[in-house]
Amino acid sequence: MARILAVGIATLDIINQVDVYPPEDSEVRALAQRRVRGGNATNSLVVLSQLGHDCAWAGVLVDEPDAAPILAELDRYRIDYSHCRRLARGKMPTSYILHSRATGSRSIVHYRDLPEYDLEHFRRIDLETFDWVHFEGRNPEETEGMLRHLRTQRPDLAVSIEIEKPRPGIERLFPHADLLLFARDYAWAQGYADAAALLRGVAAQAPERDLVCAWGEAGAWALDRDGGEHHSPAFVPPRLVDTLGAGDTFNAAVIDARLHGEDWSASLTRACRVAGAKCGREGLHGVNCDD
Repeated sequence: MARILAVGIATLDIINQVDVYPPEDSEVRALAQRRVRGGNATNSLVVLSQLGHDCAWAGVLVDEPDAAPILAELDRYRIDYSHCRRLARGKMPTSYILHSRATGSRSIVHYRDLPEYDLEHFRRIDLETFDWVHFEGRNPEETEGMLRHLRTQRPDLAVSIEIEKPRPGIERLFPHADLLLFARDYAWAQGYADAAALLRGVAAQAPERDLVCAWGEAGAWALDRDGGEHHSPAFVPPRLVDTLGAGDTFNAAVIDARLHGEDWSASLTRACRVAGAKCGREGLHGVNCDD
């Protein structure tokens, strides 16, 4: 068991399931509705907790009713949130999600009116207690400060960064990570048509780093720090039920595999298998090492 810290956000997700995605300017009836905790960092922690790790979250919490279901789920998975920045006023980030039963896909409208987690609060964390720190690639200026502080305090500590979207200055974070986890949306925004091309393009900006990119139904690719390329096919479930959180599940499974000392081929295969199994069920509950 490793002790893992993730820095990022938690959200309240309001998920409406519909038969098919509705056209613009239409009215449809939801088949079901769920209100659950979301957010990339905390999603990955929920998966890592189920894979047997001791997890902690550093983010921003507000003293308001929508925080209650978020805290309840963190408590359920024994995720420590004592390192969070606590605010008396504000609104927890909220994602309004349409989940299509026909395809299993989801579309998200995200509302956020909350400051990001900052370097001041990160400096208060005792990094000596952790084996791995995972960052959402957001708020690059403050995150770069956190990474510099971490490298000063614990140069040996394993660091991963999720690069999901093209944010101004996000590339500044690349040299500070041991492992960079790229999403397909970032690759497309940079003009890359496939994962392998993205990883080869990024390698010059982040030499001697491990690079990974998941590409949905095509599987996932890795370019290791020695220049070796690896690929795993996707493991598509018999019925596609819910893709929400699949990328966060994949990232968590990669981290878990690396902590267990698996080579890159095995790490990618395990991560694709776990993420595929998640897509065959609703939510993130029920993840295990045998998926």
